[in-house]
Amino acid sequence: MTPDSMKLYSTEEGVLFERGGSLLQIENVSWDAIVTRDDLLEHLLRLTGTARALPNRNITDFHLKAPIGNQEVWAAGVTYFRSRNARMEESKSAGGGDFYDRVYNAERPELFFKSTPHRVAGPGGKVAIRSDAKWSVPEPELAVLISPKGKVIGCTIGNDMSSRDIEGDNPLYLPQAKVYDRSCSLGPGIVVTEAPLPSSTEISLQIHRSARQVFAGSTSLSSMKRDVKTLVDYLYRDNCFPSGCFLLTGTGIVPPDSFTLQHGDEIRITIQPIGTL
Repeated sequence: MTPDSMKLYSTEEGVLFERGGSLLQIENVSWDAIVTRDDLLEHLLRLTGTARALPNRNITDFHLKAPIGNQEVWAAGVTYFRSRNARMEESKSAGGGDFYDRVYNAERPELFFKSTPHRVAGPGGKVAIRSDAKWSVPEPELAVLISPKGKVIGCTIGNDMSSRDIEGDNPLYLPQAKVYDRSCSLGPGIVVTEAPLPSSTEISLQIHRSARQVFAGSTSLSSMKRDVKTLVDYLYRDNCFPSGCFLLTGTGIVPPDSFTLQHGDEIRITIQPIGTL
């Protein structure tokens, strides 16, 4: 992180932020009152002198919640070449094999609604496998927090759980493949900074089953075909978000077709400097 960057956390004990290794608590304020500000970084800097210091405390001492209030969660699809290939393969038998190639190369991105706040799991929480799906995977993604006016004010980690067999049967089934209870997770906190993460930033995924690693993969933001600004510009066209929103920016890590999640699997997504979800 840059010297002025912060990490903002939603916890059972209240809203906390971390600066330079020091943990502070913002008292008597709601999450939405904080994260809907265009000047979020400057606001946190101003609060440094008045927020309650928590000496000798670490963020692991607190019960983290998903860093979301009344924000909607949206997602961008086919922003990585690897995702394009996977979507083409899974939908080939349904006659949609070239849809995703056309989206990948089009000017207009694929954007879709992903989750309401109550469907979002937090750090250490449980995401879900849809009960009528036979082929389910996590999709590790950089998630950006956007203010009501359309300014990117922070970033976190997102998991866009997907039922690949349902989407593959017909692209029109996308909402059912993507939107269900606990189909999304966010966390562990929000990195608040004026500078975007560098393109060299790595996203890594590990899946463990009965304490044994069954899949691992990584990619970097440099593999994204579309930039975040363009995705946000399209999302905010003819759309308003009074509490701001989150946008998942797409995945470049897709397990092999032979892999599907099982109940009890542990999914770990890491993006530095955000941390691990």
